[in-house]
Amino acid sequence: MSGFDLDQLRTLAAVLDAGSLTAAAPKVFLSQSSVSEQMRKLEDRAGQPLLVRGKSGVTATPAGERLLAHARAILALSDEAYRDLRGVALRGELRLCITDYFRPGDVARMLRRLNEQYPQVRLHVTIMKSGAIEAAYERGEIDVGISMSIQERGAPRARVQGDLLRREPLLWMAAEGEDARLGEPLPLLVLPETCALRQYVERLLSRRGVPYAVAHVASGVAGLQLALSAGLGVACLNESALAPGIARLHAPGLPALPQVEFRLLPARAGESEFIGLAREAIIKTMR
Repeated sequence: MSGFDLDQLRTLAAVLDAGSLTAAAPKVFLSQSSVSEQMRKLEDRAGQPLLVRGKSGVTATPAGERLLAHARAILALSDEAYRDLRGVALRGELRLCITDYFRPGDVARMLRRLNEQYPQVRLHVTIMKSGAIEAAYERGEIDVGISMSIQERGAPRARVQGDLLRREPLLWMAAEGEDARLGEPLPLLVLPETCALRQYVERLLSRRGVPYAVAHVASGVAGLQLALSAGLGVACLNESALAPGIARLHAPGLPALPQVEFRLLPARAGESEFIGLAREAIIKTMR
């Protein structure tokens, strides 16, 4: 038999989203040993390793990353076929709010794919800061929200939880070709003062005694990327914000940075069937 088993592909996605076989097990309603066996069989069928196992969990090999992308597309089509044949149409208006930091180079493509897969859903998309998204969600002004939280070591767990879409590191970034000759104070590129990431970075630099001066304030991530590529200074952004003309900056004296998590805000009590189905579609499309 050629091809891949759907259950094994679903388990692969759960393992890589959860970061470990143990954490993935309840998500796919299996024991840890069954998850391990499914991954062994999947690697046998793929003919190469898909996971790197370590003390801190599992990550994907390059082959695993490639298969994961195929798996998400296959699973989304399978679920859509099921809904189509069972007469469960995804139809209605959806107010979706996304943080500006979420995969800035990919989000337009993902929204286009969502629109192509679910043409009867009318999307109303707004880009906002995470705190504003969470507040609007609590007030019932949006249906679905994607927010970002900084995973600072020792800090209390983020107040708002939900389905994990992505986890990635924060990086110091500058124009390609920049090196350690940054001068003092550090020319910092930031978003407005209400931005939680800006607040975090300024606190971090102050605690570590790194002199800095705000060299440019952009209105959004796209503006920060332009300022970075123009060589106006240094910024802290999540890894997926790397773009042509921008590179990771390795400079002595800059403090280490934590990871960030992007989550789909949790379902509200009494949520409609349409919103619930739309939430599932967004998880499959945007992971």
